Amino acid sequence: NCIPVLLEKPIASDLESAEKLVKLAERKGTLLQVGHSERFNPAFLAVEKGISDPKFIETHRLAPFKGRGIDVPVVFDLMVHDLDLIMALTGSIPTKIEAAGVAVITDTTDIANARLEFPNGCVANITASRISQERMRKIRVFQEDTYVSLDYMNQAGQICRKEGHSISVGKVPIEKGEPLASELASFVNCVLTRRDPVVTGRHASDALKLAMDICRHIRETPS
Repeated sequence: NCIPVLLEKPIASDLESAEKLVKLAERKGTLLQVGHSERFNPAFLAVEKGISDPKFIETHRLAPFKGRGIDVPVVFDLMVHDLDLIMALTGSIPTKIEAAGVAVITDTTDIANARLEFPNGCVANITASRISQERMRKIRVFQEDTYVSLDYMNQAGQICRKEGHSISVGKVPIEKGEPLASELASFVNCVLTRRDPVVTGRHASDALKLAMDICRHIRETPS
């Protein structure tokens, strides 16, 4: 018998291992969920279904230096959350990548910025830093007639809509909660109902590949 698995992100340390896990789960018919917990943030859940055709996305994920996770670039430590969220919103994988980053305190990239272009023309600008003086986990999404700004950390948001010749501004109704608890509850529910998880192995593998591609672009960008 195969046991359902909830695996911490990233799904693996390399694409070959990630692909093996995904194919093994598919072959065995086993539930494989990966812990991209920000997908369960109430702020994201409150607007996810209302974002149908994003045209521009901007994210900032900043954190003070903690001395943990420094064996990998900040792209894998922090930015990977936003890569997964953005692909969930666009429903696609980027067709063009530009990226830059620098090592400031550690031997790997501590600050990174990536610019992604998607098949529908959407552009995403993503910034991640683990040596910031402040904490920030924010996203701004623009689509036709709508602008949404979310603060994942404080679980708050603002939405602006075009109404005739004016713009209405309001708060996003968010019922605050603990993303990790929701993630675990969702996993248990998927086990009981045999439904596909919110974050599948394939989703996580796509996020890993994108993170690796961004790191490659950073390495290849002249300093």
